Amino acid sequence: MKPRAIVLSGYGLNCEEETKLAFELAGAAADIVHIADLIKDKRRLNKYQILAIPGGFAFGDDTGSGKAYANKLKNNLSQEIGVFLRRDTLTIGICNGFQVLTNLGVLPGALLANDSVRYIDRWVDLKVTGKGPWLQGIKTLSLPIAHGEGKYYADARTMARLKKKNQVGIKYIKGEICGLQNLPANPNGALQNIACVTSEDGRILGMMPHPERGMFFTQLPHWTLLKEQYRREGKPLPKEAAGLQLFRNAVKYFSE
Repeated sequence: MKPRAIVLSGYGLNCEEETKLAFELAGAAADIVHIADLIKDKRRLNKYQILAIPGGFAFGDDTGSGKAYANKLKNNLSQEIGVFLRRDTLTIGICNGFQVLTNLGVLPGALLANDSVRYIDRWVDLKVTGKGPWLQGIKTLSLPIAHGEGKYYADARTMARLKKKNQVGIKYIKGEICGLQNLPANPNGALQNIACVTSEDGRILGMMPHPERGMFFTQLPHWTLLKEQYRREGKPLPKEAAGLQLFRNAVKYFSE
């Protein structure tokens, strides 16, 4: 039986279709549900094993990225979300969704304005440094980012706890894409190059890069260069990119 994923939408979230497709390609059954509809039928959340809060600009990022959407959830669905998180479920927040999770207090730290004080839209190279169901079998990957407030920050005590519990899931690194495009590894000034953090058990994951936008080999900005390299080496072209593996991992979690 396929695990069921609920992908939240509404009030400015705008990556729900891609996120739904990612779960479906990975083998899950996925539904896009407007937060207003979920508030009307709170028990609906009980039907799902995976919760995804996708990227976007909820409420236009007024009062700060993710704050208004987090308050909407907190004021109307706090009990139901609490029950969901305590069950054997998986939760992912991508970009704006990560900001929502930190504002809810589900994940530690905060996402602040980029050091450039500008919206940034580019690809980044990443190294998996953490643990948990979402990250199994992935060592490095390249994904796009698109945010104005993606600079991860936490105080010294929180950082010490994150390190002790191995909750820093993914870090920005100087890899192939950054090298080819002469870009800095860290796009936003994130503390210790942090791109993703998880809960202690790894079931809850928040990340600024967009795995749903890096699912296919031909989405990579340098795929034509890689194509020529593979041709010369006699290797077949891959169809998938590493972003899809996160979603496959979520489905695999419920089949084991």
